[in-house]
Amino acid sequence: MNRIALVRHGQTAWSKAGQHTSTTDIDLTDEGVHQAMTVPQLLWGLELAPKTVWSSPRLRARRTAELAGLHIDEVLDDLAEWDYGQYEGITSKQIHRTNPGWSIFKDGAPGGESPHDVAVRADRVLAAAREKLTDGDVALFCHGHFSRVLAMRWVRLDVANGGLILMNPAAVTVLGTYHDEPCIEHANIIPFRSPQVGV
Repeated sequence: MNRIALVRHGQTAWSKAGQHTSTTDIDLTDEGVHQAMTVPQLLWGLELAPKTVWSSPRLRARRTAELAGLHIDEVLDDLAEWDYGQYEGITSKQIHRTNPGWSIFKDGAPGGESPHDVAVRADRVLAAAREKLTDGDVALFCHGHFSRVLAMRWVRLDVANGGLILMNPAAVTVLGTYHDEPCIEHANIIPFRSPQVGV
């Protein structure tokens, strides 16, 4: 059975600072560029050979795919990050000062998207990706929160469970099957770092 690779974009200045970034279109940091260039090794190690590559319209996702040496077959608006509305550019710590207990996965964002809105988009992406799986593996270059929603919806869980899985910058999560049922085969895979001798 062919599989879906969810690939989060590499680090940006805002992701490094923990700022919610949806519509703000910023580029990768130098570290983000380096991270993106490790993606081919991750895909190879996970025995993934994408025949179909789709990307979010945001620069950070498109650039990650390009630096990974993959040709983007289609840019999909549905792969954009959760619209954070009034929470764009601020951190969870700042939000919790005025809205304790807030969770994007349960509460959505004021002036932005609700969990239901994002689930509808994720379901559309997954339905289209399932059709492409007949041709081979599919790679989806997107974002931290949206990729976690994709993983939850793949295994038929509610968006509210999105906090149960993480997605680091340039990490790969693999959606597959086990006994013909959808499963999360690998989650939040990042490159191994060689031990620094003498440090």
